[in-house]
Amino acid sequence: MRKIGWGVGLFMVAMGLVGCGGGAQENRDNPAPSTPSPTPVVLQGLSVSPASVTLVVGAKQTFSVTARYSDGSIQALATGIAWSAGGTVAAVDATSGELTAKAVGSDTVTATVGTVTGTARVVVATPYQAVAGGGNHTVGIKSDGSLYGWGQNRSGQVGDGTLQDRLTPVVVGSQKTWSRVAAGEFHTVALRTDGTLWAWGLNQNGQLGMGNLAGLSEPTAVGKDKDWTDVAVGSYHTLAVKKDGTLWAWGRNFSGQLGIGSTVDQSSPTQVGALTTWTAVAAGAEHSVARRSDGSLWAWGNNFSGQLGSGLSTDSTVPVAVVGSNWASVAAGGNHTLAIRADGALFAWGSNVQGQLGSGSTGSDANAPVRVGTDGDWLLAKAGSAHSAAIRVNGTLWTWGANGDGQLGDGGLTPKVQPTQVGSARHWVKLSAGPFTTFAIGTDGLLWGWGRNAEGQMGHGNQAQVLSPAPIP
Repeated sequence: MRKIGWGVGLFMVAMGLVGCGGGAQENRDNPAPSTPSPTPVVLQGLSVSPASVTLVVGAKQTFSVTARYSDGSIQALATGIAWSAGGTVAAVDATSGELTAKAVGSDTVTATVGTVTGTARVVVATPYQAVAGGGNHTVGIKSDGSLYGWGQNRSGQVGDGTLQDRLTPVVVGSQKTWSRVAAGEFHTVALRTDGTLWAWGLNQNGQLGMGNLAGLSEPTAVGKDKDWTDVAVGSYHTLAVKKDGTLWAWGRNFSGQLGIGSTVDQSSPTQVGALTTWTAVAAGAEHSVARRSDGSLWAWGNNFSGQLGSGLSTDSTVPVAVVGSNWASVAAGGNHTLAIRADGALFAWGSNVQGQLGSGSTGSDANAPVRVGTDGDWLLAKAGSAHSAAIRVNGTLWTWGANGDGQLGDGGLTPKVQPTQVGSARHWVKLSAGPFTTFAIGTDGLLWGWGRNAEGQMGHGNQAQVLSPAPIP
């Protein structure tokens, strides 16, 4: 019995061992499910903002960085970024990313995180102190007194000695003593710090003041006088004031815009009357306006739309008084006029076909000054062919009127019948308007332009229309 018992027990043990072996084999053939390892999230790209910026020498710029990861997420980065730049044109703080513009030219600023980089383009320009928009060309004076021109040049109006159109600014001569510049349809006139007056471009009506009708492709002195203080240019005529308060005019005179009592063109500076109290001049397409030292305004020339502001609608070949008094400044456009009174109130008169008078409507011309709104903080105003622009004391910029070429700078092509602010910037200090363009200079000296660019008058190197303010390198 003991043997039999032992045998049965052994059999049972053997069976147990077989059972255990069978279970181990089953686990090997069907392992338990395991949790997969998570896919690591990897930095794939960096975006630097702004991606492109134009600065003047000495200006500073900070950048922001956005990281893009492999899981599709995006995150702003503030730390852990290494910054670098070429170093000649611009220098950048390696940790903070603050960039300082050092010299004129272009550079690339790079943000690096690990092995991933992102870049931004930096253009550094010389500050401008003055600008003038012509028919299809532009001229500007930089802070060092040098003169530049760009745009259409078939009549030599750019002034670089050629008849070749220029899509980017080119230097005009080597002088660095330019102080003021004015541009007409196809000619340009400028003052130097020594009081001399210079002109170039088309001369078919004697608008260069050389005593002949020969065109010029580079600046040439208007006589030998050195006492000129102010200059203005219409489509084909020129006005200038001397230090002694006398007023002079020359060029086209079909509508009496020279103010000399006739409609005969003049190819040399001709004095307007005998008064010695003139302080400033403005020239429209075919009319002229000037201010006297007593604050009165006088106008002459074409008056078809009431742009003389005399309360009448007849042309005048001699200066006639503009309704009102105590005027501080004046600007003349195609067929309309703008003026700011000493108390900061803005007035407009003349054509209103495109809403350029800012009255809130179109089609109703005015032959006497009409106030633009009720604000009394206007600082500077300029007029184009059928649009207007003005700067307020707080540095904001406002435009209204025609907008077919984007000259209002609001990003669209719809005309505006009352002043509309351009962007939110509050740093504007200088202003100019061509027939279909607008230019402005900020407190940092950077020049901005917008509007027609079919002839390259924006200076960007192309002919694409510009609907919003863009810096001119």
